[in-house]
Amino acid sequence: MSTLFRYLVDQREWKDPRAFLPRFREAAQRLSETDQDPDLATCTPAASTFEAWYYNQRKPNRDARRVLVAMFEFSFERLWSPGEAPLPVAADQTSRTEEHPTSDAELRDMRKGAEMAARRARDFAMGAERGQLGEETLGFLQDEVRSIAERYPRVPLTDVFDDLVSAQDEVFRHIEGGRSRPSQLRQLHIMATLLSWFMAKASHDMGDPATAMTQARAAGVCAQQAEHPGLIALTDGLKSLITYWSGNADDALYYARKGAAEHPELRGTTSVWLASLEARAAALLGDAETVLVTIERAKRLRERTVPDDVDSLGGLLRFRPEKQLYYAVESHVLLGHGDARTARQAERAVEIFSDPDAPHWAFGDQAGAHCNLALIRLHAGNLDGAADAIRPVLDLPPRQRNRGIVVSAQRVQALLSREPVRTAAVARDLREEIALYPPNRPTLVR
Repeated sequence: MSTLFRYLVDQREWKDPRAFLPRFREAAQRLSETDQDPDLATCTPAASTFEAWYYNQRKPNRDARRVLVAMFEFSFERLWSPGEAPLPVAADQTSRTEEHPTSDAELRDMRKGAEMAARRARDFAMGAERGQLGEETLGFLQDEVRSIAERYPRVPLTDVFDDLVSAQDEVFRHIEGGRSRPSQLRQLHIMATLLSWFMAKASHDMGDPATAMTQARAAGVCAQQAEHPGLIALTDGLKSLITYWSGNADDALYYARKGAAEHPELRGTTSVWLASLEARAAALLGDAETVLVTIERAKRLRERTVPDDVDSLGGLLRFRPEKQLYYAVESHVLLGHGDARTARQAERAVEIFSDPDAPHWAFGDQAGAHCNLALIRLHAGNLDGAADAIRPVLDLPPRQRNRGIVVSAQRVQALLSREPVRTAAVARDLREEIALYPPNRPTLVR
C-alpha cells in the first residue's frame, strides 16, 4: 500500500534520505523547543529506517510519529492511510517512453527500491535456511560484516546502528542454535568477534565506556573460541582505544602492550595499530622516550606488513599509513610539541583527511587531525591559526560528535584556558562554544 506519507515525500522530492533526514532533524528540534521535550531534539532515524517508512515496511515509534505529524500537518493515521496518486502529467508533456531517457532521480529511486527488495530477499533466504545453517546465510552475514566495516568510519553511527544490532543478534542466534558444522561455527565466532567489536566501538562513540568494555570482552571471548590470534590482538587494541579516550592511560598502555607481546607473529596492520596505540598512551602519561621508541617501531612494522584476513575487510579494520601519521602527530601533541616539524606533519594529516572520497577518509580522523593542528598552533602561540583549525570541528552536526571528537575538542578548550591566550577575546569565545559542544546521547530510532 502506498501511503500519504510516501506521496508527500515524493511531492517534495525528499525521497533521498540525504534530503529527508536534515528536514526531519530540523522539525524534531523545533518540536523539542515548542513542547519543551529535550528527547525529541536527538530523535534521528537511520537512512534504512526512513526507507522502511517510505515503503510501508515499518511504522515509526512514538517520538518519530510526533515529528512527522508536525512536519506534514496531518494526523499519523492519515499519513499512514492510502495516499493520493501522483498528479497526472500534462498532455503536452506526454510522449513515448523511449523519447524520455531515465533521469538520475528516477534511477536513484529504482536503485533504492532494488536495495529494499534485496533486503527482503535476504531476510526470506535466511529464514528458509533457519532449520540448518546454509552457506548462503553465512555469505549474507559475511557481506554484512564487510559492509559495516566499510561504512562505519564514513557515516554517522545512526546510519549503521540498526544493521549492526540486527547482524550481531543473527550471528549469536546461529551460534546458540547448535545446528552449525565445526567449520561453520568457527566462521560464526569470527563474525561474532567483529560485530561485537563494532558494537563496542559504537558504545564508546556514544560516550558509554562501561558498555563498550562489555562488548569488547565479549569480542575477546568469541576471538578465543575462533582461535584467531589476529582478532584476539584486535580486541586488545580496542580495549586500549576505549581506555585511552576515557583518560585511563595506564590501562591503555597495558592493553596495547599485551596485544603486541602475546602475538609477536602478526604481520597485518593490527601490529602497527598496537604500536601506535602504545605511543598515544605513553604520551598521555608524559613518557616522551617511549613515544619516540614506539613511533619508530610502528614505522618498522609498517615496512614488513603483509595484509591478513582482517585487513581484507577494509574500512575500520585496516590501519592505513594515513591513520598512522594521525596517531603519531597526536602523540607529539600530547607531549606539548609545537615545533615546525610537528606542525608540518599536523598540516599534512589535515590535508590527507580533507577528501571524503579517499579510501582512508573517516570523519572522526578528519576532526581529530583538525584538533591536533589547533593544539600545535596554540603551543606555538598562534591563536588565530588555532581558531581556523578547529572551526570545521565545531561546525560538525551533533550526530557526528562522537566520544573521541568531543574529547579532542575539550583538549583544545583546556589549552585555551591557559596563559598567555586565556584572556583574549578569540580564546574566550572558543571556550564558550566548545563548552556547549558535547552532545546528548543520540536517540537511535528503530
